[in-house]
Amino acid sequence: MAEETGQERTEDATPRRKQQAREKGQIASSRELNTVLMLMISGAALFIIGPHTANEMQLLFKEHLHIDRQTIFTPMAMPAIFETAILEAVNALVPFFIIVVLAALAGPLSMGGFNFSTQALSFKWEKLDPIKGLQRIFAVRGLVELLKALVKFIVIASVAIAYLYNHIGEYLGLGAEPLHQAIAHAGHLLIWGFLAMASTMILIAMVDVPFQLWDHHKQLRMTFQEVKDENKDTEGNPEVRGRVRQMQRNIAQQRMMQEVPKADVVITNPEHYSVALRYEGGKMGAPVLVAKGLDLIAFQIRNIAIENNIPIVQAPPLARALHHTTKLNHEIPAGLYLAVAQVLAYVYQLKQRKGYAATQEHKIGDLPIPDDLQYD
Repeated sequence: MAEETGQERTEDATPRRKQQAREKGQIASSRELNTVLMLMISGAALFIIGPHTANEMQLLFKEHLHIDRQTIFTPMAMPAIFETAILEAVNALVPFFIIVVLAALAGPLSMGGFNFSTQALSFKWEKLDPIKGLQRIFAVRGLVELLKALVKFIVIASVAIAYLYNHIGEYLGLGAEPLHQAIAHAGHLLIWGFLAMASTMILIAMVDVPFQLWDHHKQLRMTFQEVKDENKDTEGNPEVRGRVRQMQRNIAQQRMMQEVPKADVVITNPEHYSVALRYEGGKMGAPVLVAKGLDLIAFQIRNIAIENNIPIVQAPPLARALHHTTKLNHEIPAGLYLAVAQVLAYVYQLKQRKGYAATQEHKIGDLPIPDDLQYD
């Protein structure tokens, strides 16, 4: 897609992009790391359990391949002997095979685990396209693989020649040793030679693993448009999200307005702020803010208060403080207890008057509001 739009892949892959790549079998992997782990672990296994396995095989040959003439001409004896020999040989070699299998699993696990993807196993016609095949060969990745192959050949060949040169005397002296000793000595030389050549792969793996991680990260990078399209697919169109949020605000506002008739007092700025408080002695620890708003919403709160005969008190500093410090349906802060108590006491006195009606706003000044709760 980036090639079609001409955009550069400058954005890191999103979690969804990484998951999709994993489902397609596109994960970071290093064949060099897998190879070096298998060679080193297998060589170490040969060095540690090799002598024991060799002794087991030697005893097996002595016991089961030294057959007398009568047994050879017994039709049912030979299959039984060979079956027993095969089972014992397998039992002797099983520990080494288990170690090799574990070594083969160690490489992929160290690079991020296995990924069994059916999409990766499916047949794709584009893989038969010779033009794309040449593009892969002459791409940066193909050139790196070619360079790695040349380096591996040169390094392993150099180490092999150096090892043979340093041990040429021991190899030539094997013919003068007794057979049993010569076999053990040859096995010892071969294992050490194997480990020496396998250890050279560590240097190649140290270079290949960071390159594979970098290349995998680069392949998963996305254009800005791809990230934008993905966000649109996963989270929806921004315009739709905006309408949904607006509907949610409208519903919340309607619910808030339904609480205004239950309030004991509405405190105003008087033009910009309105807050409605409710307090039930014995049931509430402190007055609760049931509605608040600015400008048009503040005007609507005052109208509802008038319609429901709720007292309206003009106290600008207190209205601003309540609006900024108290969340909807939460108790007012302790610093405003005294000021609100004076307002409620004034309101209760108003309601005791005969013919009281909330047709006008009452003003209260000089309320005790702490400096840290003062808002302009």
